[in-house]
Amino acid sequence: MSNNLILKRFFSKAALHGLLSGNEEGIFDCVVRRYVAEPKGKPYEKLISEIYSYMDKEYRTEYYYKNTMINKMLLKKHDYKKTIVLTELPIGNSKADFIMINGKGTVYEIKTELDNLDRINSQIDDYYKAFSEVVIVTYRDNIEKVLETVPETVGIMELTKRRALRAIRDSKQIYSKLDYYTIFKILRKYEFEHILTTLGYDLPKVNQFQYYRESFNLIQKINIDVLQKLMLRELKKRMRIETVEFSIDAPEELRFLIYFDDAIFDYKDTFFTTLNRIYGG
Repeated sequence: MSNNLILKRFFSKAALHGLLSGNEEGIFDCVVRRYVAEPKGKPYEKLISEIYSYMDKEYRTEYYYKNTMINKMLLKKHDYKKTIVLTELPIGNSKADFIMINGKGTVYEIKTELDNLDRINSQIDDYYKAFSEVVIVTYRDNIEKVLETVPETVGIMELTKRRALRAIRDSKQIYSKLDYYTIFKILRKYEFEHILTTLGYDLPKVNQFQYYRESFNLIQKINIDVLQKLMLRELKKRMRIETVEFSIDAPEELRFLIYFDDAIFDYKDTFFTTLNRIYGG
């Protein structure tokens, strides 16, 4: 199994839940034995830290980028009670790696050392249909190529070798490409219903087949700049503050995982006990 695949599987909800359930066989054991020198006798938290350090130095996966952004951008620079992060949100024909919503919404597209730029401009075009700011997060040797490839409105950040996020170019807000259908598709049913009723519209009294079409017709009557703001307000409600606070207390290597894992509360009583447990080798 390649380094990328095995490390991706290691830093996943499935692997974490398996560990917390007392099942340390399989992927956890495999990664520990491959990447940790003399693991026997070390606490599980120490093993996870050493594996993460390997990624830091040798193989910076997408998880590594996202987790660094959670630690450096959300938990250190913003009020986590007023800011929400979304990941893997479908937007048009693309999926946004990392979206931060506070007073505005910004899409961060990650291009690691393992990625190419083949689809980057089509991704940017999709993101501008629902969000007004786009930033590419990448590594030093890729910056010049990104600068040559993406529009000047797109911001660029470097994830440095010292785990810092350095601004290379600021993003510019673009509203002219906002698209009704793209925004509508992002919203869940109860979210677009709340938008419509808040603005005084009566929800369609039609069959289920016609309901979405008629609802979309009503959505198109809203000024699109206003609609975007209302979309951001609805998306912010998806944040569960208890999960965010749990992630703050967790080791920094696992914060991205826990931030998006509502099921982590099933293991609340065993989480820290498991991390302090000694690995038997």
